[in-house]
Formats: sequence, structure tokens, C-alpha cells
Amino acid sequence: MNILFLCTGNSCRSILAEATFNHLAPTDYHAISAGSQPTGQVHPRSLALLAREGISTDGYHSKSWDNLPLIPDLIISVCGNATGETCPVYLGSALRTHWGVEDPAHVTGTTEDIDAAFITAYRTLRRRIEAFLALPLAELQKDSVRLKTELDRIGANYV
Repeated sequence: MNILFLCTGNSCRSILAEATFNHLAPTDYHAISAGSQPTGQVHPRSLALLAREGISTDGYHSKSWDNLPLIPDLIISVCGNATGETCPVYLGSALRTHWGVEDPAHVTGTTEDIDAAFITAYRTLRRRIEAFLALPLAELQKDSVRLKTELDRIGANYV
């Protein structure tokens, strides 16, 4: 199963999700990430956080959804809702769900405030990814309605 984590800039949340998913997932699952308007660079705090968590950062870069190396089976958008952020709509036939996470790159304040926002985003995404991977995926892949229901539940309940 190929999963696309999607947001606007592809510099923080979707990169955190992609790297975390690939770190935790079995080998027959693969995540990529992209943005509708990529910033062109991964936020340094995202890379530092992943490294502190023991997750490889090799090869991760900010990229556009225009040139994906594969066709996703599942698209998980991670754009935040509270700030009125518009989440991009990816065209295609893949199953979709939304796991909104506020963008830590837009947090201002002290270094501690900004670091806390990145940690919160990472922990939220990790809890959701762990819940996803705990599902009976082989069974759910045969029932897209049930899979969608479970994915939506994860996005709504794991914060």
C-alpha cells in the first residue's frame, strides 16, 4: 500500500508523517509526502526532531504533488483547520482521509514555544500512524468503506 501524506508546503507535517510512517511500517507499506505549493526545503526543526527520535532523515525533501514517483492508494491530508488553512485537493481515485494538524512552522514565540509546537505535531501524527498500523489492514484493504471509517475515526480521536 502506498500512502501520500499531503499538505501545502511539504516542509513540516507531511515530512514528519512520511518519515515516521516509513520508520514504523512493515515493508509492504510505503509513505511519500508532497505539497501543493512546496517550500522547496524541509524545516530544520523537523529534521532535528526526527533525528532526536532515531528516525532517519536521509532522502527527505520538499516536493510537489505534480511529480510523484508512484500512484497513492491512500491520501492523508494533514493541513490544520483552526487557522483557516485551505487543504489542497488531490485529484485521483485514491481513498482519502483528513488528519488535521496545525502547522508548527507558523508558531511564533520563544524557542521553547516553537519546539513544543513541533513536538506536538510529531506526537499527534505518531499516535495516529501507530493507530493506523494497529488496524487489521489486510482485512480492511478489502473493504474500503470500513477502512475509510477507521481512518476518519483515527483523525478525529487521536490528538
